[in-house]
Formats: sequence, C-alpha cells, structure tokens
Amino acid sequence: MKGYSLMKERIDSEINDTLSDRLKRFWLELKKWLIVIGPGLIVMLADTDAGCLITAAQSGASYGYSMILPQLLLIPILFMVQEMTVRLGIVTKKGHGELIREYFGKFWAYVSAITLMISTIGALLTEFIGIAGVGELFGISKWITVPLSAFGLILIAFLGSYRRVEKIGIIFGLFELAFVIGIFMVHPNMDSIMNGIQSIPIHDDGYVYLVAANVGAVIMPWMIFYQQSAVVDKGLKRHMIKKEQTDTMVGTFITQGIMIGFIVLFAATVFHSQLHATEETVGDLVTSIGRYIGMAPAKAIMGSSILGGALVAAIVVVLAGTWGMTEVLDWKHSLNERINRSNLGFYSMYSLVLIVSALLVLFNEDLVSIAITVEVINALMVPIVLGFLLMLETKALPD
Repeated sequence: MKGYSLMKERIDSEINDTLSDRLKRFWLELKKWLIVIGPGLIVMLADTDAGCLITAAQSGASYGYSMILPQLLLIPILFMVQEMTVRLGIVTKKGHGELIREYFGKFWAYVSAITLMISTIGALLTEFIGIAGVGELFGISKWITVPLSAFGLILIAFLGSYRRVEKIGIIFGLFELAFVIGIFMVHPNMDSIMNGIQSIPIHDDGYVYLVAANVGAVIMPWMIFYQQSAVVDKGLKRHMIKKEQTDTMVGTFITQGIMIGFIVLFAATVFHSQLHATEETVGDLVTSIGRYIGMAPAKAIMGSSILGGALVAAIVVVLAGTWGMTEVLDWKHSLNERINRSNLGFYSMYSLVLIVSALLVLFNEDLVSIAITVEVINALMVPIVLGFLLMLETKALPD
C-alpha cells in the first residue's frame, strides 16, 4: 500500500508539472502575441468608419443580399495591400512617406504627402459628421459633440505611448460590433442570403456605382500610411512579421464582416419591405431600422456602431496624415515621446488637422455633399498610392 501511495504521488506530481509547463508555455505564447497584435486590428476597425457603414447600409437597402459577394471578393485584396505595408515597415524600419522620399525624391514625396493630407482632412470630416449625427439622435448639438471629441482626440495623442493610443482606439472600434444585436432582432433568412449572393445585377448601372463606392470605402489610402508607420512606432521586429500578418488577416475578416453585417441588416428590413429608403445620414439609418426593432434600440445600436467606427477612424486617419507629412519633412514623429521641442511640429500638426476638420464641420451645413466628395478623393488617390506601394515592394524589400 505504501508503494502504491508513493507511485500515485509521483504520477500526480508529474501531471501537475506537465499542466504547469503547458500553462507557462501558453502564457508565454500569449504574451508574444499581445506584444505584436494591434496595428492590423486597429487599422481594419478604422476602415469601417461612419462613411463606410452608411455606404454598406445604402447598399443593403438598395440591392439587398446581392451586395455581399463584392465584400467577400474584397477580403484577399484588402489583406494583400495591408500585408505589404507590414513587411515594408518592419524590414526597412521606415514609414511610407519616408520611403517615397528616399526612393523617388522630394518632389513625389511632397505630392504624396499633400494629397494624403487632403484625404486625411476629408476623411476626418466624415468622422466628425458621424459623431455629430449620433449626438443629434439624442438631442445634443454638434457644437457640443464635435469640439468635445476633437479635444478628446488631441488629449489621447499626448499620452506619450503608441501602445496606449492603440488600445484606446481598439476599445472604441469594438463598439462597432453593436450592430450584431440588430441582426438577431430582425432574423434574416439564410435561404434569401444564399440566393442574393448568387444573383448579381451586373447590368444595373446603380449597382455598379454602389460596388465602386464600396471598393472606395474599403481600400483607403491613409490605411497604407498608417499601418506602415504603426509597425515602426511599435518597434516590431522581423521575427514578428508572421504574427503581424495574422493580426492583419484577423482584422480583414472583422472589417469585412462588419460591412457584410450592415448589408444584411438593411437587406433584411428596408430592401425586403421594398421601402426604397435613402440612407444618407445617421438619422436615416436609425429611422429605417427603427421601424422594425423600435426607435430606442435602433438609436442605441446604430449610435454605438457609428460612434465607435468614427472615433477609431479619427485616431487612425489623423495619425496617418501627420505621420506621412512629418516623415516627408524629416521631422521627429513618434508617439512614444511626450511633447518637447524636438517633436513640437508633429504634435502641433496632429492638433491643427483635428481643429481645422472640426471647424469645417461646424461651419458647413451641406454635410452629405462633403462626405460624397471625400469618397471621390479617396477613389482618385487609390491607384496612385497602390502604384507607389507596389514599386516600393520591388525596390525596398530584399528578394
């Protein structure tokens, strides 16, 4: 009996040691992932900003489930574009604007930086429009919501740490997932979804136009500048490339899942009921969905999704523009240093871009036309930015 007891104790000890080792290995691996994860996730959450969500809602309301297939086809394209920025940033340890200056000269660097800044201010307008729209749902004037959000976004940058800014942005972005509650409430029909995916009205000019708008809403020039600078500022190393590629892949599926979710939500309600509603503002989205799930839940769900998307996108967009411009100007541009004389230009530009964008929204009444103009600017910039990206991959990365 004594021998049996000793053997049992030894076996139990070995089992506990094995379990303990496994837990330690799991914890170490998790810590490695947590060090890397972030740039891909936050940039993809920012991709589904206020303007994108409104575009997805209009797509679902106008053409139902037939708008799902284009979103699925965009998944590999979006991943491939952003994955290139991961390798460029980690291998060269330089941002996108800095590499353009190095390989193509100051002229093209300034051209890319100026067009990026125009796109940045334009994109920020759509984010502040979204924030203002959410505030108005609850009777709060844009003269309160826009200045407060601009002030909050400026404060976030002064935290003295890229990782802190990234965590805050991801927390904001996760509020976008509130729309999932709405999908459960409207009970979309799976057979209708499958039939819609297979029926593509390719000869309908309106459908083709909305597909183009969705492409412009998914692939944004500022995303390229942001993620490349982010992996540099975060200090990611070459052995972390695969983990960051996984981070980007997960983010890609999440952002496209959000777009598809919004399409399904409005296809199952507005399109299914043939209401022919125009989804151009936050108020339009709430009014349409409110008919099916009630106005209070619609305000909470749409308000959370759009506000979350607008705030995370505002952080990413303003950083992309500021990083891109200061890289070209060869100014110090890291979030990992608190404000001082050497980086005063970076923080001043970051703040100025937000203030100018907020003022343009406050003093302009025709906000819908501004949002449309922004999408056009982004669409025009995409071929130029992708061209530089492909050339830099050839020139800057080893074979």
